[in-house]
Amino acid sequence: MSLVVTIIGRPNVGKSTLFNTLTERRDALVADLPGLTRDRQYGEITIQDMTATLVDTGGMLGDEGDLTTLMDEQIMQAVEEADLLLFVVSAKEGLVGDDENILNRVRTYQKPIWLLVNKAESKDPDVAKAEFYQLGIETLYALSTAHRRGITELQNDLADFLKKHPKPSPEWQDFGPKLAVIGRPNVGKSTLVNRLLGENRVLAYDLPGTTRDSIYLPLRWDDARYTLIDTAGVRRRAKIGEGVEKFSIIKTIDAIKASQVCLLLIDATENITDQDLHLIGLAVYHAKPVLLVINKWDHLSETHKQQVKNRLDHKLQAFQWLPRVYTSALHGSGLRHVMERVALLIERANMPLTANQLTNVLNEAYKAHQPPLVQGLSSQLKYAHSGGHHPMRIVIHGKRVDKLPDAYKRYLENTFRDAFDLKGIPLVLQFKSGRNPYANKNKNKPAFPSRRGKNYH
Repeated sequence: MSLVVTIIGRPNVGKSTLFNTLTERRDALVADLPGLTRDRQYGEITIQDMTATLVDTGGMLGDEGDLTTLMDEQIMQAVEEADLLLFVVSAKEGLVGDDENILNRVRTYQKPIWLLVNKAESKDPDVAKAEFYQLGIETLYALSTAHRRGITELQNDLADFLKKHPKPSPEWQDFGPKLAVIGRPNVGKSTLVNRLLGENRVLAYDLPGTTRDSIYLPLRWDDARYTLIDTAGVRRRAKIGEGVEKFSIIKTIDAIKASQVCLLLIDATENITDQDLHLIGLAVYHAKPVLLVINKWDHLSETHKQQVKNRLDHKLQAFQWLPRVYTSALHGSGLRHVMERVALLIERANMPLTANQLTNVLNEAYKAHQPPLVQGLSSQLKYAHSGGHHPMRIVIHGKRVDKLPDAYKRYLENTFRDAFDLKGIPLVLQFKSGRNPYANKNKNKPAFPSRRGKNYH
């Protein structure tokens, strides 16, 4: 699991600019979830081969009425999850009362705090920091995120921090393939985990650390061994349903990274939400096979079930390749279908594909439907071979493949999925233009042989 670095501070001090600078705007990992969009974004930073999760929070102690209170609650959860806090203040505005109030609140969590005096581009660094020494924070930086001033020093120190604070390895890391049970609060994640383990086997093995650490549980199903990763924590059946689960994106991201398969639970009694779609996106971004588990299915009438399926078809147009299983974790129905599909996903994700198999499918797809002409010329697809697994990668060689439209690439992807039953497996198609390896060989060759050596070619 990666360390968590959280950015905090008042509104408009440059937190989001710092977030974009450190993540290099890799927004594919950003989790803009409803209810979280005003307070938290999650990204990944890589510095000197060290990786951490970066959290951008909304402005604390703002003036948005009741929304400010809700935002502050979410921000304090982000503070609780953090291994390091980057406290951003403004050199232009100087030290203000809200800065001190924020610091007093977060100090109670006893987290390491670095003070970043931002917007200091027009001041000497020592002058910019002078006013803030009274806050009693030892690690201070004067920087300008907009002009990247001071960013390199900050990155180097972050790399040193990450090296000195490695995360502990999960206790059940090697028990078997890891299955991450993810989803929004109250969709039945813990109920599903308890059902899979059996009513008398609900002991939880809490990892060292804070509440954000996921719980790893050994599972034997038939003759196979697995490790369940419960992002909410397994509770005894008497406590299931009491209260509202605490939704931690950090837990979810760590579980996804550690897993071989992601089980995404969706509540059939509710409409599929943007949160569900973002969680799917996170799993696909990390190239994990995904199984959609539509839970609480037994409660619905046949008419309602068809309405749910229609909504899923509409909302999941970009993820039609994901398999679905319909269950009722509370009653235990559908669990065997879940585990059968899990075993198939693991098998397919590691399935070897030969160049001959892939090229045959490519040729058949090309004959059945050729790409459109571009400037009177057609793209030619010659052969394909495997480029690796996790994600499964298929490398396609040909001429003018850079001119292939996205619709044709999706056609090829669907063709490969159907041919090898890769439903639920992230698939990456990589296109390479065929070039003559000898095209540039004589480019710098003199017109006449050199007189200096007999062996000149």
